[in-house]
Amino acid sequence: MATEFSLSERHASRAILSIAGSDPSGGAGIQADLKTFTAIGVYGGAAITCLTAQNSLGVSSFLPIAPEFVKKQIELVLADLPVSHIKTGMLGSDEIAGAMAESLHDFSGEVICDPVLTASDGHELFLKTKSNAGLEALLNTATVLTPNLPELAALTDRNLETPQEAVKTAAALLARYPKLRAIVLTGGHIGEKTEGVEDFLIVRHTSGSEILTAKHARIATKNTHGTGCTFASAFAAYHLLHGNYQDAFFKAVAFMDTVLRQSASLTLGSGKGPLAHHLFRG
Repeated sequence: MATEFSLSERHASRAILSIAGSDPSGGAGIQADLKTFTAIGVYGGAAITCLTAQNSLGVSSFLPIAPEFVKKQIELVLADLPVSHIKTGMLGSDEIAGAMAESLHDFSGEVICDPVLTASDGHELFLKTKSNAGLEALLNTATVLTPNLPELAALTDRNLETPQEAVKTAAALLARYPKLRAIVLTGGHIGEKTEGVEDFLIVRHTSGSEILTAKHARIATKNTHGTGCTFASAFAAYHLLHGNYQDAFFKAVAFMDTVLRQSASLTLGSGKGPLAHHLFRG
């Protein structure tokens, strides 16, 4: 009898590399990325861009890694593991972003970029340069962007308030960065006092762009530390497993709803608690 393999087992020879900062409290960054990959059933590697001093109450400070050392981490992993997807998170500095762009210049797989520029507590997490040439170079390697509303506003230097403004602005980024194939705009920061959340997927087509929407209830919980990192990682993992943006989008939205619900009663930390990736049951 032929052996039957699950979807995850059939893709066991492929891996995702997360390039992001480290969160010692385990709620966000590299730690959240690896937990998400494991919960969904894909293998994940990790290249560290920054060390942070933080907990559920917020970020105290961060220490960027030397750009050449970040580049060395990436190059050694790509030379050895069957990486088909890369997920980027906290960059730390424009110089690090530039080093990452150099490492990914010839990478032919998916690059899912979560543009983490500030922490949810407002702490700046990106040391800019006058031109931000490194960030621009990195964004030019991306195939997918996963910004929330504040991140989209920062990337485009615009004041965005309505879903219509945000979607129109996100769609314009597809024209700005030729390698971009899709943008996921997460809606948790849009209408924060409303009972529902609306997430958007904008996909590039030869004839223009297609906009897909996922509407779901807003889950009341204080445990939201690392939601952006987790969503982008879930999208990357589901794209590895299913191979198209639409499936990855809706499955990542469902994953987040499930993890938020299962985390709601958790009591860890004195501030915004972490997600309970370890409790995930799909």
